[in-house]
Amino acid sequence: MSLFLTIHPKNPQIRLIQKITDILNSSGVIIYPTDSVYAIGCKIGEKRAVDRIRMIRGIGRDQDFSLLCRDISEAAKFAKVSDSNYRFLKAKTPGPFTFLLPASSSLPNRLFHPKRKVVGIRIPQNNIALALLTALGEPLMSLTLAVQNDPYGVADPEEIRQRFESLVDGIVDGGYCGVESTSVVDLTGEVPKLVRAGLGDLASIM
Repeated sequence: MSLFLTIHPKNPQIRLIQKITDILNSSGVIIYPTDSVYAIGCKIGEKRAVDRIRMIRGIGRDQDFSLLCRDISEAAKFAKVSDSNYRFLKAKTPGPFTFLLPASSSLPNRLFHPKRKVVGIRIPQNNIALALLTALGEPLMSLTLAVQNDPYGVADPEEIRQRFESLVDGIVDGGYCGVESTSVVDLTGEVPKLVRAGLGDLASIM
């Protein structure tokens, strides 16, 4: 049975954030809200937790995780950020975007596809997610929470609890989330390229 905690979306309670952080530090798997949809995640380097998430999501080794980071400086530890990309990220973050960037040598190959050399980076605009990242002191490996053929089933925290409480170690109820994913932007080339349209202002990318 997982720990289910209701955390205030605007003013997250520090003691409750710490309980979720303790789960992460114990190699646990959590479900938590972001500025787009609910996500499932764990600490970097926790291979067993990563394998559990892949099993829960029903995905194989070919689907990579994103890194949820507090800011660009933290992202730059795991991705190569050029001067032009830094300016782009500064203008677009925090917000509901996933940016594809060249991976740095700090990225653990056993957890990310070693041949791709690319990592997805997210800097969310969600107080609960940011509080978790601050308390943890490092990024979260993260995937969108999804149920096949039922996109609305992962927007309501009570439904999430019914579906997943026996599969994960902690669930954060941060209120109702949307069902639209982030926009995905490829920054590995000379100019930004839109890979997937989702949430976020796309006017300067299109």
